[in-house]
Amino acid sequence: MFVIGVIAACLAAVAYGMSTVLRALGARRVAQEAREEGNAAGQTTASGGPSLQSTMSTFIDPAFILGTMLVVIGFAGGAVAARYLPLFLSQTIVSANLVVTALLSTIMLNIALHTRDWIAIWLVVMSLCMLGFSSSPHTQTSDSDRFHWVLFISTAVLCVIALAGVYKVRRHAAIIGGACAGLLFGMIAIAVRVLHGVDPFDPVTLIKDPAAWTIAIAGATGFFVQTVALQLGAVNGVTAVLVVGETAGPSLVGVLFLGDTAKASLAGVAIAGFVGAVIGAVLVAWYGSGDPDHFGEAPPMKGGWRRGREDPPDTGESAKVDTPAADRPD
Repeated sequence: MFVIGVIAACLAAVAYGMSTVLRALGARRVAQEAREEGNAAGQTTASGGPSLQSTMSTFIDPAFILGTMLVVIGFAGGAVAARYLPLFLSQTIVSANLVVTALLSTIMLNIALHTRDWIAIWLVVMSLCMLGFSSSPHTQTSDSDRFHWVLFISTAVLCVIALAGVYKVRRHAAIIGGACAGLLFGMIAIAVRVLHGVDPFDPVTLIKDPAAWTIAIAGATGFFVQTVALQLGAVNGVTAVLVVGETAGPSLVGVLFLGDTAKASLAGVAIAGFVGAVIGAVLVAWYGSGDPDHFGEAPPMKGGWRRGREDPPDTGESAKVDTPAADRPD
């Protein structure tokens, strides 16, 4: 079962990575088409966030629909992994979709990766290897009804915060949306792990379990919030903070409440692997959280270890405009 869980988690990582890029491509195409039709203003709200109309248009884009199908595959793989692996291992393997997203975005979204990005990506990969090597294959579930109710109520509160964040917080809405979506996807992993009525299968018990309700509201809200975040921000930055949220939260819950452990002699390796994976994802988020370039007009991102975009070339026009009249030559 341990090997099956690892394979399922890897499948989820690939599917989620491809899905994110395809959905980001859909959001970009909708924005481009709106501008070409002279309707760019109708794509945003008064606060600068994406309008509900633009989000609905994104939902019916062919690339976005294909990406949504891959989400279903990713969810199935992640669910199997969450049942058979410690959450700190299953969620960290799934978080490798960050690597898939970064690599595919260079091809499909023309996003350049610099040395700093590759170092962060390989830090994530090596950390995942350390986690896999040190993780114990033994897991357990929770039979506490109280835990299930607390999980559901916490998820409902997080859904409200996530929706408010992407529409009320203007400057950092993309990062907030990505982080909240990650936490919501993490809630799904926890709920799948403790879900009653799965083995043996009992549909009545399953439907009555608050953990099943958690999966429903977290899945719907997380998907919507991630879509809005992809409309607002850079795909690599949004994905990076998402994987931190979906990895750190469930991992902590698994260790504290669900008996997830590392091999007795390799606890230090497991901790180092987990910390390295989170730091790598944060680095990708930091360097990839610049303004989205939906129209291909923004200057490229700076290389090396500098963050932000390159300065636009000086054509000399700005100097002519900014020179005070008294200082101009006759």
